[in-house]
Amino acid sequence: MKRLRDYFRNTSLATKIRISYLLLVIPLVLLLGVFFYMMQRSSQKYSEMISSAVLAGDFSLDFKKDYDYETYLLIVGNKTIEDSELGRMTDEAERVVDGLIEITVNEDNLRRLEGVKKYLDNLRKYVGRIEKNLEAGEEYDANIEIWENDVQIVTGLIKEEIFRYVFYEIRDMQSEKADMDRFYRQAMTWSLISFIALTAMVTFFSFYLPQSFTRPITDLVEVTERISQGDLEVRSTNGSKDEVGVLSESMNQMIEKINELLSQITKEQIRIREAELELLQAQINPHFLYNTLDTIIWLAEGGDQKRVVDMVKSLSAFFRTSLSRGRDIITIREELQHAGSYLEIQQFRYQDILEYEIDVAEEYYDYTIPKITIQPLVENALYHGIKNKRGGGKINITAKDAGDDFVICVSDNGIGMTDERLAEVTKGLTGSAPAENAIYGLYNVNERIRLKFGAAYGITLHSVYNEGSMCNILLPKRS
Repeated sequence: MKRLRDYFRNTSLATKIRISYLLLVIPLVLLLGVFFYMMQRSSQKYSEMISSAVLAGDFSLDFKKDYDYETYLLIVGNKTIEDSELGRMTDEAERVVDGLIEITVNEDNLRRLEGVKKYLDNLRKYVGRIEKNLEAGEEYDANIEIWENDVQIVTGLIKEEIFRYVFYEIRDMQSEKADMDRFYRQAMTWSLISFIALTAMVTFFSFYLPQSFTRPITDLVEVTERISQGDLEVRSTNGSKDEVGVLSESMNQMIEKINELLSQITKEQIRIREAELELLQAQINPHFLYNTLDTIIWLAEGGDQKRVVDMVKSLSAFFRTSLSRGRDIITIREELQHAGSYLEIQQFRYQDILEYEIDVAEEYYDYTIPKITIQPLVENALYHGIKNKRGGGKINITAKDAGDDFVICVSDNGIGMTDERLAEVTKGLTGSAPAENAIYGLYNVNERIRLKFGAAYGITLHSVYNEGSMCNILLPKRS
């Protein structure tokens, strides 16, 4: 007793309440559960037995006499086939048997009922033979023989099986009644014992239960402590209607307002960031346009009409994809066409040093990508890789699978980067907007991918000096 008293003195209020409720409620719940289950099971079984006995009573115990007599009247001509009640009597008997099968539990009685159904099928066959003989206008002796040797024997068997069925059902009812009486006596005994035990437990633990109003206040203290630590997902779960409940509801509303304000601030920051990136993109594109127009003018002055037409077509396709009817997200197919148009234009200008190949399987064509993602990487590979290497080089665009994601690879065999330069460029991708114009394109691409798909996606760089560079774009498989 002293040890138990010391335990309750040193435990928290929540532990005391939890242990007290469990010790008081669980035994009562288990007792009531067992009690009601046994009562329901016994009552259901007893009701099924009574129902089967009552339904068996619907099966007329005079079935044999009535059926035999009705068959005889048909044979001697007192009733016609149309006036005969034999079909109705057989159907009614089968309906009763089917009802008994649905509610009967005893396996032996189920077999008896299945036997009765077979007997009824035999009666239909015998009556059918009698009716066929009557339609032929003869066979009186044959019909009498069927009546005496078949019909009367089968109706006798049916009567005997039904009597056996009722006998065994009543015997099971008596056995179940005895079990129910025994269960009720045990239930009353255990109920009395449980009541005494629960009364003693309630009396004992009532000295150690805390006041009920302390729990809501403790919850409020916990909520305010978590809020002070920066957890704005916490909510007070007090559902009472008193002053503490009103205070809890007000606190929850305050947290919701704070979350809404934080969400609005986050959205504004994202919009500002997107505007900055669009401004960076707008600063990049005009230089390409100026250089391309200069090349077209140079070709036109040289009289190379075919190349002028081809270059204008490529430029038109390039800007058609750049506009994309205002869409920010386009398919890989459209993005590859955009990069291909850019490479075609640049090959007019750098045909002596530039080769390229686009080798992307069609299975990736319907996935989506932020607009103008590949072209800046191709541009970077050309100006900072191929042009700085003697003898020119080649740019390859490929794709590979990465589980739920996929990777677009832009590689070149240009001058590459030293380890120091590679570390510097990689760091500039995830920092603030770079001051160095050389990595504007890479920074722009990486930030737009992260804004659209999350921080897990973006570009990674690999480079070896004097061997070349590779830029991998990790994207989710979204159609």
